[in-house]
Amino acid sequence: MHKETSSQHSGTIIDESNGFQVIDCQNCGFKHVYPLPTLDELEKIYRHDYYTSDKPLFLQETEEDKYWWRNVYSDRFDTLEEFLPASARRILDVGSGPGYFVSYGMSRGWQAIGIEPSSRACEHARSLGAEIVENFFNQDTAASLGKFDAIYANAVLEHIPNPRDMISLMRESLLPKGILCVVVPNDYNPFQETLRKYEGYRPWWVAPPHHLNYFNFETLSKLLTSEGFEVILKETTFPIDMFLLMGENYVDSSELGRACHKKRMRFDIQLSQSNQNHVKRNFYQALASVGLGREVVLFARKV
Repeated sequence: MHKETSSQHSGTIIDESNGFQVIDCQNCGFKHVYPLPTLDELEKIYRHDYYTSDKPLFLQETEEDKYWWRNVYSDRFDTLEEFLPASARRILDVGSGPGYFVSYGMSRGWQAIGIEPSSRACEHARSLGAEIVENFFNQDTAASLGKFDAIYANAVLEHIPNPRDMISLMRESLLPKGILCVVVPNDYNPFQETLRKYEGYRPWWVAPPHHLNYFNFETLSKLLTSEGFEVILKETTFPIDMFLLMGENYVDSSELGRACHKKRMRFDIQLSQSNQNHVKRNFYQALASVGLGREVVLFARKV
């Protein structure tokens, strides 16, 4: 390991993949690739390629899994409604993808709107009746959208070269005491590191140029706090890496990966349907408290 230094980024190189280095950046406070792609390169990926060549089955599989996704969204709206007054029901979904979160929010009585750069995803979202702006979330689009009681950003911050700027812009777009819900992969977590050290797995979670930033609970919490938020709830999702620890190597098998995903969905749904949803959520919050789980799910209030 050695250090990579530039005027903006300095840190130990911990991995290399697809022509990129991953550094534990002292300047940024989290791990990210270096060099970072240009905005023009990313625009091509996310406007045109992401749901066609890069994730061709995403829309189909999300449709197949929509009952499970409704359970996920229900939990997240439950938390938002717990922390917001009953009159505060305007939400923006940044990177809204195929529109299921926006559609679910609308069915729950929220004034929900999404913003998404992929033309294919926007077309699907509109077929659900969702209100979608086909664009990137930036200073210009944020100004046109106005202010919100809540902002949801699932699978966004790992993809962009400027997560600090994005969080700052989201804060500007929130009303006083508004709530931000951020979801990112929990990468370089203890389960992944165990698989790498003792089982010889390559770091399959390192996936540039799609995933640029690699967060955990500590680094994302610090980033949010430094940008004027108070973290009010930490949660995670099923630690699917456990299947690898138990010998089911889905890394190079999309078929096995899909089968493992169906098992984790069954786990969640059975608890929810048996009036044990609170047990499921307590379990995921307990895992988050020790840095485990597949995703970092943070709810933070604007201060």
